[in-house]
Amino acid sequence: MKKLLLMLFTTMTTIAINAQSTNIYDLSFADINGDEVSLKKFEGKKILFVNVASKCGFTPQYAELQEVHEQYGDRVVIIGFPCDQFGGQEPGSEEEIQSFCQKNYGVEFLMASKIDVKGNNQHPIYAWLTSKTANGVEDSKVMWNFQKYLIDENGKYIEHFKSGVKPTDEKITKLF
Repeated sequence: MKKLLLMLFTTMTTIAINAQSTNIYDLSFADINGDEVSLKKFEGKKILFVNVASKCGFTPQYAELQEVHEQYGDRVVIIGFPCDQFGGQEPGSEEEIQSFCQKNYGVEFLMASKIDVKGNNQHPIYAWLTSKTANGVEDSKVMWNFQKYLIDENGKYIEHFKSGVKPTDEKITKLF
């Protein structure tokens, strides 16, 4: 029993250390085409992280995300992270997601490959975004599709916004 507890403690400590980063620029993700993208590439710009889904009541926010991309793209990078953890509302493959977004909303902003934003397989970026220990500001939970997280030009966590806050809402755009 003692050995099992020690092994469990060591495993949990390793997971916690690996899930945390004091600098978001240490992290990367696969884009929707499978190419690795380092967040360091976006140093000097704000980053708006959004977990997205194609079959959600908030899906029309894709149009507003594209509008924000067009209006503020010189200083804000939008990254959409498809996720199927909320009501099975993103069942498609990367190819289907990309086609849907371009056909229906003209999406040109950066899209990632499908990830988990919570749970045992939570992507390291979302582990950083949702952990006060990592981001230095607050703990949060991703509650639904189209929840948004904003990071400043220096990689510092600013704030998160629930799904009902539209991308063009002044609560967000005033921070750009």
